[in-house]
Amino acid sequence: MIEGIIKTTPDKEKARSILIMINTTLEMIETINVSKFSSNVTKEYYNVLRELLSIVCLLDGYKTYGERAHKNLIKYIQSNYSEFSEFELYLIDDLRIKRNKIEYDGFFVEPSYIKRKEKDIQKIIHKAKEIINNKL
Repeated sequence: MIEGIIKTTPDKEKARSILIMINTTLEMIETINVSKFSSNVTKEYYNVLRELLSIVCLLDGYKTYGERAHKNLIKYIQSNYSEFSEFELYLIDDLRIKRNKIEYDGFFVEPSYIKRKEKDIQKIIHKAKEIINNKL
């Protein structure tokens, strides 16, 4: 087992509730001017992906914790879900890194980054939601 992951009770109700919040966030993202607020959109997309992967983990009966929780979550998905390509896992990790730079260093993401990556991000979101729906 990956360090920083603990066994927990699968919680379908919590998963459904988080999914509602994710869908609300995705609606909000659609209203944001990407050219003006690309860093905000990047952060929100990462948070959506992280929450989706956390739901997958939760429904499997696991939870990440600690300093490297987000990184361990990606490792868990990589180890247990071959549905996600190396490219997709790399993109999730790249978003994690960018989100940290935005949050802690005041980093600004170029609007072209989101415009280039948005279709791939949407594909990952769709894939994660499919996995979740099959577990619910």
